[in-house]
Amino acid sequence: MSKYDIIVLGSGPGGYVAAIRASQLGFKTAIIEKENLGGICLNWGCIPTKALLKSAQVFEYLKHAEDYGLSVKDFDKDFDAVVKRSRGVAEGMSKGIQFLMKKNKIDVIDGFGKLKPGKKVDVDGTEYSADNIIIATGARSRELPSLPQDGKKVIGYREAMVLPKQPKKMIVVGSGAIGVEFAYFYNSMGTEVTIVEYLPNIVPVEDEEVSKQLARSFKKSGMNIMTSAEVTSVDTSGKGVKATVKTKKGEEVLEADIILSAVGIKTNIENIGLEDVGIVVDRDKIIVNDFYQTNIPGYYAIGDVTPGQALAHVASAEGILCVEKLAGMHVEALDYGNIPGCTYCSPEVASVGLTEKQAKEKGLDIKVGKFPFSVSGKAKAAGTPDGFVKVIFDAKYGEWLGCHMIGAGVTDMIAEAVLGRKLETTGHEVLKAVHPHPTMSEAVMEAVADAYDEVIHL
Repeated sequence: MSKYDIIVLGSGPGGYVAAIRASQLGFKTAIIEKENLGGICLNWGCIPTKALLKSAQVFEYLKHAEDYGLSVKDFDKDFDAVVKRSRGVAEGMSKGIQFLMKKNKIDVIDGFGKLKPGKKVDVDGTEYSADNIIIATGARSRELPSLPQDGKKVIGYREAMVLPKQPKKMIVVGSGAIGVEFAYFYNSMGTEVTIVEYLPNIVPVEDEEVSKQLARSFKKSGMNIMTSAEVTSVDTSGKGVKATVKTKKGEEVLEADIILSAVGIKTNIENIGLEDVGIVVDRDKIIVNDFYQTNIPGYYAIGDVTPGQALAHVASAEGILCVEKLAGMHVEALDYGNIPGCTYCSPEVASVGLTEKQAKEKGLDIKVGKFPFSVSGKAKAAGTPDGFVKVIFDAKYGEWLGCHMIGAGVTDMIAEAVLGRKLETTGHEVLKAVHPHPTMSEAVMEAVADAYDEVIHL
């Protein structure tokens, strides 16, 4: 039986990052993967969806070439080629992870791993042992009883990435990041898209002003949006699919070629031996302490299977912290109140910290500033004037409580707010940090100036 210092179960952005950090710190490390190195994020999530979205963005540019003084004739999309490009990007990235495993001398064990007592893992009949085992098995598309997925007419995100042909009509159920990203992609490609959201606003975890702005932008692009609505049943017996949707006005039947169910995720914790080992699970999540130790010594868990935000960058950060703590390094627990969220539709959405509503519910005295991209020189020149930057500060101490953005490229801008909050930056310090002009990023400074009644360009 092979013996390791650390075995990682799952090779997504939590698992493979934990394995590399473990190897860097001198641990003899193995990683177990049942499918493809890189996990869902790299193969079926974050990376290939961004490739699809880039194709959609380029197609949008071609459709609006005249807005830029250009004439482009006889252009069209090749849906198969768009999908093929996305898969090629994912495959290339997965090969990159294979290279990193070899470079860091990490043993890759192919197969389905099942935890055993005594710090062992069984992989298809072969046992491996380690001083420490890190569970990083991730999650998959969640199914609702009223919306069972058949993989053909009612699909999840995996099927949505590789459809054999583009649907003419699509219903997207759920408007979190996955839902709105696919809604934007298919709408841009020419599919008639309807979004059905159970809550009053789309992207419901975002600041309400951001949600309303995204709804306006989506409606302007031709999407139908139904909020405070619920799919109660589906009928797949005909050529397409019929969805019965319950709204405040009553029931309505929608017809489409395909329904994409984007109603959240389900953790991959079944049949991996948690019960055999005695590891405690609560509401579909493995319970861990601040440094990802489960209730059983020697067994750890990171990423989507734990109660933190189900985001790739969170899983990576947790993996690094977990291993560094194991190595005896002095590390601080992750601040889950300072995790950025990004949604890559168009316009993009990015946020960190408290929303205005959350700050008020906490009884905080706040200053709120907002700067629209419609008066940003860079945004106007780029032809992307939709959206804004919104900032929230504590009125008494100047603490940066939250930052919420919607617009072109804002997912690349949010890190300023994350770093500023980490360093306990005040509003006045942000205001006095010179931002380059003309850029989208200077909208952050302008929004702060608005909060402190010093705005120049508004």
